[in-house]
Amino acid sequence: MANIGNLVDRTFREYLEPMDDIVSYTTLTTGVNTTETSIVFNGDLLSVEEEDALDTGTIIEIGQELMICTDLNAVTDTITVTRAARGTTAASHTAGDLIKIAPPFPRKNVFDAVCDQIKNLYPTLFATETLEVVVGDGYTLLGTYDAPGTNNYLVAPIQSISQYTDFSANSDTTNVVFRGVAVELIDLPNPFTYTDDTSTERTITYTTGPNVVHALQFSGIEAGHIAFVTFKKKFIDPTSETDTLATVGLEDEYEPIIMAGVAAHMLSGRDIPTATTDYITDQLSTSSFPVDSATRIRNSLLSYQRALIQQARKDLRARYPEPVSINNIVY
Repeated sequence: MANIGNLVDRTFREYLEPMDDIVSYTTLTTGVNTTETSIVFNGDLLSVEEEDALDTGTIIEIGQELMICTDLNAVTDTITVTRAARGTTAASHTAGDLIKIAPPFPRKNVFDAVCDQIKNLYPTLFATETLEVVVGDGYTLLGTYDAPGTNNYLVAPIQSISQYTDFSANSDTTNVVFRGVAVELIDLPNPFTYTDDTSTERTITYTTGPNVVHALQFSGIEAGHIAFVTFKKKFIDPTSETDTLATVGLEDEYEPIIMAGVAAHMLSGRDIPTATTDYITDQLSTSSFPVDSATRIRNSLLSYQRALIQQARKDLRARYPEPVSINNIVY
């Protein structure tokens, strides 16, 4: 399953690092922990000039961590470094990991730009989630004190259905009838204290994401029935490259939208090398979005992103028509 790291790699591959403009690189010969300052590299992958560039003051990158070279031993292929440079975090690295020399687009910057693009997709685009909810008396809390989940990212119900043999009887069976149910999403303060069904006082708290606790209020359905409620949902903020797109709420077709936005962000205000300019122009042309030679690459990327967003938005509207709301109750 694709993850955020794959999306970062694809952005480099398709926009930021054309094959004829890849920065100098080598690999890590032996692994390092978070505190070691001696980096042993594979000298066979570097020319003499590239190896000399590793002298004092050069910035190298392994994973998302930037390091500053303070000394070079060309005989043992070892560089002494200052860890966690420029606001990055020291991490453990394993033998074979890529070492980039003076990268123009640090991976941490690209990862942060991906996170920003995902966050900014809402409200034009949104994720969806369907929850199975047992209707309670009064409000029905989403999440529990010991498993709050990501219900604070929910925005609004799109549809709600339940299955019945009898509207008044407290029974639900399969292969009978599905009917629409009126539901209202209630915003509660975070943290929220409540009394559970054992008369024990509990507190549900969200420490990340929107500062709200959510509950549902149903209309026209007896307590005890099961309702299936589909929600609009904000995209979950990624915390690492291992987060899957499904966990974040992204569909595969949103990847080109994010990549175009990240490329535009990273290239903004830079002198773009000719090789990169030609490469991005070719990439957009293959997507039937030709770039005028007089048009700035950044503006072309943003225009391409807008076109992709409009198409994705039409798809969402087709799959999830806007619900009808009367007196704050969604039908």
